Amino acid sequence: MPRSKEIQEQMRTKVIEIYQSGKCYKAISKALGLQQTTVRAIIHKWQQHGTVVNLPKSGRPTKITPRVQRQLIREVTKDPRTTSKELQASLASIKVSVHDSTIRKRLGKNGLHGRFPRRKPLLSKKNIRARLNFAKKHLNDCQDFWENTLWTDETKVELFGRQMSRYIWRRSNTAFQTKNIIPTVKYGGGSVMVWGCFAASGTGRLAVINGTMNSTVYQNILKENVRPSVRQLKLKRSWVLQQDNDPKHTSKSTSEWLKNNKMKTLEWPSQSPDLNPIEMLWHDLKKAVHARKPSNKAELQQFCKDEWAKIPPERCKRLVASYRKRLIAVIAAKGGPTSY
Repeated sequence: MPRSKEIQEQMRTKVIEIYQSGKCYKAISKALGLQQTTVRAIIHKWQQHGTVVNLPKSGRPTKITPRVQRQLIREVTKDPRTTSKELQASLASIKVSVHDSTIRKRLGKNGLHGRFPRRKPLLSKKNIRARLNFAKKHLNDCQDFWENTLWTDETKVELFGRQMSRYIWRRSNTAFQTKNIIPTVKYGGGSVMVWGCFAASGTGRLAVINGTMNSTVYQNILKENVRPSVRQLKLKRSWVLQQDNDPKHTSKSTSEWLKNNKMKTLEWPSQSPDLNPIEMLWHDLKKAVHARKPSNKAELQQFCKDEWAKIPPERCKRLVASYRKRLIAVIAAKGGPTSY
């Protein structure tokens, strides 16, 4: 427990008394159990001001009292998207006038910092249950199963980078709590749509999708790219095709096509890009493509093909080797968003 002001003043007075008796800093420190720097500061203050009591502090007293501070913390904890300007207006309503930068500094001192919210798919209760069931079911699958899975997905590569985000207030290690993320839907803009696949042994084919993709277009992509990729990547006869639950992937005609072509698919929980390691390769691809600064759609398409082929097989192998960690993360989050 912190000492009261009276006890502190008594201790300072003792320091001066012992000092006046001719003792050195070290002896005083040992006798009273204080740091030598504390003893030195007390004596220096006494020599300068002739007193050991607390002197009046200079400067204007803070307008953000402990009570006001608690109100600020309550408001941003309840709604992390509250801006500092909105907090400023809230304080003004109780006759507390402070600059918005003062509010940001005070929140920062309490561990609350402005951060861009992570974008994660909106999960329903049904989605959460399905994700948790998937993770538990496959947690102990042998590594050979994942190494003979052909991971597939589509993505849009933007010509001029990402759209802007906004800040939220959050504490450390709370980035993926539901209130701190922005729910997203797939394909929020861009200029080139591509389909790609990979396995533990490397990247497979990458196909550029022209026009609107429907079930027929998707089936043609599978027909032209899946089996050549399986042969290229030397997957075993027991290989499995992974695809998400996009309506084009699960339509009646696509399901029949997959059955007729004897392609076994991995059951998949909806809204779960974090369970598909190809998302990491999409990140690598977009970073490499944007570094080359394509100026038009034709360049963008060519750069996508070039950079996809350059992704090292070792990168693919590591992603698949650590797949169990993703399942553990989903279980730990009870089916909710993860850091992947």
